[in-house]
Amino acid sequence: MMARIVTVDLGERSYEVHIGHGLIESLDAVIPAAASRVAVVTQEAIPVDVVGALGDRSVARFMIGPDEQAKSLSTVEELCRGFVEFGITRRDLVLAVGGGMVTDVAGFAAACFHRGVDVVHVPTTLLGMVDAAIGGKTGVNLAEGKNLVGAFWQPRAVVCDLDVLESLPERERRCGLGEMAKYHFMTGQDLLALPMVDRIAECVQIKAEIVAADEREGGRRAVLNYGHTLAHALEIETDHRLAHGEAVAIGLLFAAELAAELGRIGPERVDEHHRVVIDEYGLSGDLPTGVDPITLVELMARDKKALSGLTFVLDGNDGLEVVPGVERGVVTSVLERFGRR
Repeated sequence: MMARIVTVDLGERSYEVHIGHGLIESLDAVIPAAASRVAVVTQEAIPVDVVGALGDRSVARFMIGPDEQAKSLSTVEELCRGFVEFGITRRDLVLAVGGGMVTDVAGFAAACFHRGVDVVHVPTTLLGMVDAAIGGKTGVNLAEGKNLVGAFWQPRAVVCDLDVLESLPERERRCGLGEMAKYHFMTGQDLLALPMVDRIAECVQIKAEIVAADEREGGRRAVLNYGHTLAHALEIETDHRLAHGEAVAIGLLFAAELAAELGRIGPERVDEHHRVVIDEYGLSGDLPTGVDPITLVELMARDKKALSGLTFVLDGNDGLEVVPGVERGVVTSVLERFGRR
């Protein structure tokens, strides 16, 4: 099957997302000829070797930690200092090879170093391919919340080689399905009926169109955060024992329950959320045991998308919309009821 190419249309900063099998072998084709040095940012556990596809360029590999604690400003500083030692210039390139955490951290380091050097993403997880590596949002966490420090820095290209998914652990596959379920509610499209190449390409196309219309999340792009307000709070409250895609699945169901409480949707639409997330995508919608609703509400109030008080993306008659100023009492009540299901 030929590779599919989706263009993220941002004028002079437009780029292509390549989706198919065996694409790493031709990785050199998306790297600027002027880039004589390539800094490969990856993790020890990622079984993907890109060095042989980079021609006669000088290559250095930079390893970051395996867990969410490595998604930090200290990691970015370590990378940038390593780039200095390697001799990276503004003409050179950072190559991010890994999941969403790697592309977030490497993209932010690329945005900061020399006030911006090119980055190419090679996502190695389903979540990275359908969401994290696309759209130019980069960032790291603080103790107070996820992705609170970052930058919009679009990649030069994104290369999604589906061959790397063959060794993907089952839990990582489910994480990708959590994000994919989000796209189902944005479009109503039965993505699971498509071959994997087309399934990923359709998710990328949806995101590419939204990013092209609202690159810096001033309006419609915020709907891509459907299910994420509670998800990010759950990740922090569980010290990231709950993975991102797992948390998003729970967040989607909670968002449906909250929308129903506010009179935006009826019980049939709530039931559809449960059917899609649990029955079709095979994900859990249960809150982890021991989480405190009051603490979760506090964490949600710190979310970087908060506009006025508690802010959520919620379903309604006109589709997904950003809804600011949701009363804490309502959120707490729905969350407590949600946890007792």
